[in-house]
Amino acid sequence: MNEGKKDNHVLIVSAIIVVAFVLFGAIFPSALEKGANALLSGITSNFGWMYLLTVFLMILFMLFIALGPMGKLKLGKPEDEPEFSNFQWFTMLFGGAMGIGLVFYSVAEPLMHYSAPPTAEPQTAAAMHEAMETVFFHWGFHPWVIYAIGGLALGYFSFKKDRPFLVSSSFEPLIGEKRVKGPIGKAIDILAVFATIFGVATSLGLGAVQICTGLNYIYGVKTGTAFTCIVIAIITVAFTIATITGLQKGVQLIADVKIWMSIGFMIFIFVFGGAVMILDLFTNTFGGYLGGLIEKSLWVGMENKDFMSGWTIFYWAWWIAWAPFCGQFCARVSKGRTVRQYLLTVSLMPAFLSFIWLSIYGGAAFNLDSATNGAISAAVNADSATGLFALLNQMPLYMITAPLAILLIVFSFLGSANSATFVLAMLTDHGNMDPSKKLRAGWGIAQGVVTIVCFVVGGTSILKILQATSIVAAFPYMIVMILMCVSIFKTLSKDAKDEGLKK
Repeated sequence: MNEGKKDNHVLIVSAIIVVAFVLFGAIFPSALEKGANALLSGITSNFGWMYLLTVFLMILFMLFIALGPMGKLKLGKPEDEPEFSNFQWFTMLFGGAMGIGLVFYSVAEPLMHYSAPPTAEPQTAAAMHEAMETVFFHWGFHPWVIYAIGGLALGYFSFKKDRPFLVSSSFEPLIGEKRVKGPIGKAIDILAVFATIFGVATSLGLGAVQICTGLNYIYGVKTGTAFTCIVIAIITVAFTIATITGLQKGVQLIADVKIWMSIGFMIFIFVFGGAVMILDLFTNTFGGYLGGLIEKSLWVGMENKDFMSGWTIFYWAWWIAWAPFCGQFCARVSKGRTVRQYLLTVSLMPAFLSFIWLSIYGGAAFNLDSATNGAISAAVNADSATGLFALLNQMPLYMITAPLAILLIVFSFLGSANSATFVLAMLTDHGNMDPSKKLRAGWGIAQGVVTIVCFVVGGTSILKILQATSIVAAFPYMIVMILMCVSIFKTLSKDAKDEGLKK
C-alpha cells in the first residue's frame, strides 16, 4: 500500500505541471508566448551545439554496442524468443515510421529548403539537391537512433532484469535501487512525462493544422483557431475513448488502414509524380547525404543560425521529446531479439523507409512544381500545411485522393495519440503494462487540452509556440538520455562479460 502511495508522486507532480501550464496559458497567454520564445532563443543560442553533439555521440554509441560483443545479449532472458515474425516486426516498425510529421513535412519541407537553403543559392539545382539532403538528414538515421537507445534502456531492464517498464529503472546501475524508487527516480519519470506530452502536442498541433488546411483547400471550409480547437477536441474524444475501452481490433484496423494507405499513396505519387525524376533525385542526393553525414551532424550553422534553430535543433529536440514514447513502442515489439538485431533494425529500417517516402513526395513536388511554373511552391510559401494537397491537385483523381489524404492524416493522428496516451498512463502508474482506464482518460484529455492551449496562445504563430515548448521540454530529458547511455553501457558490458560473450 505504501508503495502505491509513492507511485502516485509521479502522477501528482506531472498532473500539477500540466494543469499549471494550462492555467497560466489561459490566464496569461501573451506572457506564456513571450516566455516560451525567450527560453527557445536562450537554449538554441547557447546549447544548440549540445543537441548536435549529443545525438552524434548516440550514433557512435549505438554502433559500438551493436557491433561489439554486447550486441549478442538479448532483450529478455536467454531462452526468450521473438514474439513476432520478422515480417510482423518490420511491419510494426514501418507503421511507426509513417507518422503525422512525415505526412505534414514530406512536400512542404523540401520546397521550403529550396527557397531558403542552409548554404546554397536559393532556387537553383544546388539548392534542390541540398534541400533533399537536408530533409534526409532531419528524418533519417538520427531520430531512429535516439528511439533505439531510449527503447534499449526500457526493454533491457524490463525484459532482462524484470524491472518496471519505466525510464527510471535504467538508472539503477548508477544510483541504486533505493534512489530509483525515491525522489531521484520519480524526477526522472516526471521528466519523461513532461517531454512526452509536449512532444506529442507538437505532432497533434501539426496534424490539426493540416486537417483544417485540407478542408479549406479542398472544400473552401472557413477555418480559424476556434475551428482548429474543435477538430482537436473531436479527435481527442475519439482516441481517448479508443484507449479507455480497449478497442484493440479497432485500433489495429486503423493502423492497418494507415499502412496500406501510405503504401498506396507512395505508389500513386511515384507513378504520376514523375518516376524518372524521383529516381534520379534520390540517387544523386542520397549519396550526398551519406557523404556529408558527419559534417552535417556537427554543423552548428554559425553562418545561418536561424536555419539551425528553426529546423535542425527543433527536430533534434522533437525526437528527444518523443524518445520515451517511440522507444517504448520499439522495445515492446522487440522482446526476444538480440541487442544487435534490435539496434541495427530500429536505427536503419524505418530510416530507409523514410528515405523512400521523402524521395517520392519531394521528387514529385520538385517535378510538378517545375511543370506548373511554381504553383506548388507558391501554395507552400502561402501556407506550408497545404503542400500535400497542392501536390495532389496537380495529379489525376484529385477529388478522390484529396479526401483520402485527410483520412490518412486523421488515422496517423489517431494512432500516435492513442499510443502516447497509453504510454503516459503507464509512466505514471509505475510502469504497469495495463494502466488504469482513469489514467488513460486523464492523459488523453490532457494532451488535447495542452494542444488547444498552444493554439489559443499562439494563434497564427502556433508552430513557433509548439516548437518552443518542445525544445524546452526536451532539454532536461536530453541530460537524462546521456546518463541513460552511461547506465546501459555499464550494465551491458558487465552482462556480456558474465555470459562470456566475444565479438
